[in-house]
Formats: sequence, C-alpha cells, structure tokens
Amino acid sequence: MKLSISLMALFLGLNLTMAQKLKPVAYKDGEQKLNGLVTSNAGKKLPGVLILPAWKGIDDEAKNAALELEKQGYIAFVADIYGEGNIPADNGAAAKIAGKYKQDYKAYQQRISVALEELKKQGANIDKIAVIGYCFGGTGALETARAGFPVAGVISIHGGLAKGNDRLNVPIKTKVLVENPADDESVKPEDMTNLIAELKAGKTDFQIITYANSKHTFTSPESPDYNEVMAKRAWNHTLMFLKEILK
Repeated sequence: MKLSISLMALFLGLNLTMAQKLKPVAYKDGEQKLNGLVTSNAGKKLPGVLILPAWKGIDDEAKNAALELEKQGYIAFVADIYGEGNIPADNGAAAKIAGKYKQDYKAYQQRISVALEELKKQGANIDKIAVIGYCFGGTGALETARAGFPVAGVISIHGGLAKGNDRLNVPIKTKVLVENPADDESVKPEDMTNLIAELKAGKTDFQIITYANSKHTFTSPESPDYNEVMAKRAWNHTLMFLKEILK
C-alpha cells in the first residue's frame, strides 16, 4: 500500500513537471524571426502576462517567472525582443543592442506590440493582459505604458526609468508598478524624479516600491546582487498587483 502511494505521488509529480514545461513559439516582426516561450496552459482563455526579459534576452529569471505565473492561473508569454541571430553573447554585446532599442524606442515598442499580439493568439483574454519586465525589460514595461498599448497594467522590475529629454510626457492610462532597488547605481536620482513627474502629469494610477539594501539585479538568484528577502517581497507585490488588475 505504501509503495502504491509513493508511486502515485511520483506519477503526479512527474505529470506536474511535464505540465510546467514552456513551449517554444516562432513568430515574426516583418522578416525578423522571433522565438518566444509560452506556458502549457495556452489556449485556455485565461488572463495573460507578457514577460519582457533582461538585456541578454530570454533567461532563467524570465522562464521561472512564466512557470510561477502559470501556477497562479495566467497564460505567460516570454517575448523575444532581439530576434533570431541577434542574441548577445556577453554583457558588452548586450549593452550595445539594448542601448540601440532604448535609443530607438519606437522599434522597442513595435517588438513589444508584436509580442502582445502573439500572447493574444496563444489564447489570453484580450481584456485582461499585463506586462512585466526585468532590467531592460523593465524599461520595456514602461515603454508599453508610454505607447498607450491596451493593457491593464505594467510592472517594471529593476528597470531603467529614464527616457530621452526630447520626448514629451503623454497621459499614461494604464496602471503602473515600479519595483526599484534602493542601491541601483544605474538609476540616477533625477531619473526617479522625472518618472514621478511624468506619471503625475499623466494622472496615472502608479505605485513605486523601493527595496532596501538591494542592488540592480536583486531579484535574480544567479546574480551577486540577489537579495532573497527583498526578492520574495517583490514577487509578492507582483502577484498582488496582477491579482488586482487581472482577476
């Protein structure tokens, strides 16, 4: 009897593991081939979350976030911003290509728009979609809001907050959550000041949470900046925000 129970538990565990695998999705922006990932619950007309990865492209943090979001009842789609043949091999290459999209923000917004459409094709409820992003992807989450894309909310997780001085502030109608590490050297004080002014000018529903004793990539277990306590808090804040706007 004990053996049968153990075998059943193992079987159920294996089934759960198999169900939790991400599926590759090939899609395009014009002639550029893109390779994203979607959770195994695609097609079930559930609320959807688009995940914008950090500057090296799709990584373990983005994948793990997708799997955790699936457990919460969301279809999660991890976007490929750079496209096939353009994935950076190191930090230098990542800085160069990410910098290109930060400068050409309309190209970045276009890639995000294409990814949002793909998430809808994967069965997400078109009226219940949010965007979260890490690092470079956090910048993308804010660009989603600035572009006025029809999403319920965006979350920028240790993202770049600045935009070009030549860009005018526009009304931001979607809800915004910024999860900002207190000791992020890549975010200048004026970046935060300008973002707050931008959001206030647009009469945006926004919240900014600052995490103490945390450097840039504080949410990534693979980073020397990882702060387990603050990472857990940030994830709980993420889930709370998503539950409010999508369920």
